[in-house]
Amino acid sequence: MNYSSVTILKDVYTGRRYYENVKYPVIPLSEFDIYIETVFGDRLDVIADDYYSDASEYWIIAAANGLIGDSLFVAPGTQLRIPTEVQSVREAFNKLNNIL
Repeated sequence: MNYSSVTILKDVYTGRRYYENVKYPVIPLSEFDIYIETVFGDRLDVIADDYYSDASEYWIIAAANGLIGDSLFVAPGTQLRIPTEVQSVREAFNKLNNIL
């Protein structure tokens, strides 16, 4: 995910800057999804790089597996669903977040 397209807000009381809430799409099951079992040391960004050639798309795997907001690390033995139809996921994300 490219945070350059997410609005940065500023708290009027503290002056701290923060990102506007990001909305993630529901990613439907597909017969083309890939399932893997993680091993010690696996991280979502590394897995995303392996399957999508883009580590920044770790959020797709996180959203598909209900891991948004968790660490990039995944416990060994966790079964992960790797969505393969990522273009439609990106489009849904952009639409939800009003990104052109």
